[in-house]
Amino acid sequence: MLPTRDGSLRLFRFSGIDVYLHWSWFVVALWLISSRAGEYSSPIWNVAEYVALFGIVLMHEFGHALACRQTGGRAEQIVLWPLGGVAYVAPPQRPGAQLWSIAAGPLVNVALVPVLYGALWLMDARGWADAFPDLWKCLVMINRINALLLIFNLLPVYPLDGGQILRSVLWYFVGPVKSLFAATFVGFLGGGALLVLGVVSGWWFMAVLAGFLLFNCWRSFRFAQAWRAHLEAEARAAARAAEDDPWRIS
Repeated sequence: MLPTRDGSLRLFRFSGIDVYLHWSWFVVALWLISSRAGEYSSPIWNVAEYVALFGIVLMHEFGHALACRQTGGRAEQIVLWPLGGVAYVAPPQRPGAQLWSIAAGPLVNVALVPVLYGALWLMDARGWADAFPDLWKCLVMINRINALLLIFNLLPVYPLDGGQILRSVLWYFVGPVKSLFAATFVGFLGGGALLVLGVVSGWWFMAVLAGFLLFNCWRSFRFAQAWRAHLEAEARAAARAAEDDPWRIS
């Protein structure tokens, strides 16, 4: 189950893509910002940190959407919510188009790595780290957030970017249906591991996220089953039609 624009606030439109913010974002934002009270001299920095997190998420999702447009696909909507963001993209049903549309998101995070490290280096070189400790701490946290988002998104757990990249690569060799089966199987293993890690460590946000991933992995698995059944039915129908063809040469 993914968030939709229903119950969401429309923020802006860029390059033909509407950006929405789901109402639940505000609830979780209040909780998470409050939980980090005392990290900075002013709560304004807590807000800035949280907004920066979703700024990175938004750039990541625009990477998906704009890359999808490059392949000739459709991308008209992005929804931000507490578990991240969702770019509603529909690239052409080709492995290369799918691969580029998915890989472009993490590549945005890769591009941000030298930018953020450069900002930290500049602050340290100019002595601003001591002069502006809150800004320094916030930049350090944003850098960590970007790195964690990159690493987490590349895990081969469907439907994370890593799982979808795995599926797109396998598509070249085994086709769209078998690649989806393989990606969801790996996703079940990875999602199960994340769920156990979240429960054992008491990191309930991870456990909830793992449950969300497993649910969507199951939906994709069921879709793959229905897709395979449809293709098999079409093949049987074609075979019967060939047998009934009076002009068939045997």
